[in-house]
Amino acid sequence: MAFINESIGDVITLPIVRIVDFGYFLSDGEEDILLHNNETTKEYELDEEVEVFIYIDSTGRLAATTKKPFISLGIYDWVKVVDIREDLGAFLDIGLQKDLLLGKEDLPVVKDVWPQEGDMVFATLRVNRNNRLYAKLASEQIISEISIPANKKDLNKNIQGYVYRTAKVGTWMITAEGYRGFIHESQRKIEPRLGQKVEGRVVDVKDDGTINVSLLPRKHEALGTDAEVILEYLISRNGAMPYWDKSMPEDIEEKFRMSKGAFKRAIGKLLKEGRVYQETGWTYLKEEKEQE
Repeated sequence: MAFINESIGDVITLPIVRIVDFGYFLSDGEEDILLHNNETTKEYELDEEVEVFIYIDSTGRLAATTKKPFISLGIYDWVKVVDIREDLGAFLDIGLQKDLLLGKEDLPVVKDVWPQEGDMVFATLRVNRNNRLYAKLASEQIISEISIPANKKDLNKNIQGYVYRTAKVGTWMITAEGYRGFIHESQRKIEPRLGQKVEGRVVDVKDDGTINVSLLPRKHEALGTDAEVILEYLISRNGAMPYWDKSMPEDIEEKFRMSKGAFKRAIGKLLKEGRVYQETGWTYLKEEKEQE
């Protein structure tokens, strides 16, 4: 029989040794633990064996529940972020009444890429020195074990998945198919958050089956998006801006977050459609009457 004190964060089977008005007491032969009526959906009989999850309640006491959490010791799954506390970390819904804390020490140093409410993280349980339960993110080794290799035929395929690791040089994700992917900083406009769902395309399939991913749109897709960005900027400036196809690349990157090449293609599209015109270093939005 499993011992209660050694089973915090785990699921074990224990017999009912006493029934009271507010619940049931289970025992491992040395210690008793309460299964409150609120923590089960059925009635039990004396000596009946019950499968329960062992945890520490809000008062610091050992408690049992028949509700099975999404994760337990050594068992990983995707769990939803339900709240963020900058002084504590992220709280996760693991299927119990009490949400589980993923401590800020386990989150990225840069708070801009902390997960937000609704994001998903791949995690398990850990027990600290005081027998308190916390969440623990999956290591690279765990992600490697659950991932599957991509095939060369997946090249240029559209994919989506969740971010499981972030860094200045890039972002690591695992796709819905189970592919392990890397997004270089040059292949994203902004750095995704830990736990954020992202959509992109496969730009390389490595010999080990991992993939490189781009979150940037394909050129023909980006053309329309980039043109809209330029139009919106023009409108915000009453139809005139001090940028044209001969502007400095660094100025374009800083203002529009796009390359000089992408900017020129988008401007060319707008010129061809007759929506803008250029004069001496400036680009102007054509009046609707002029366009007619």
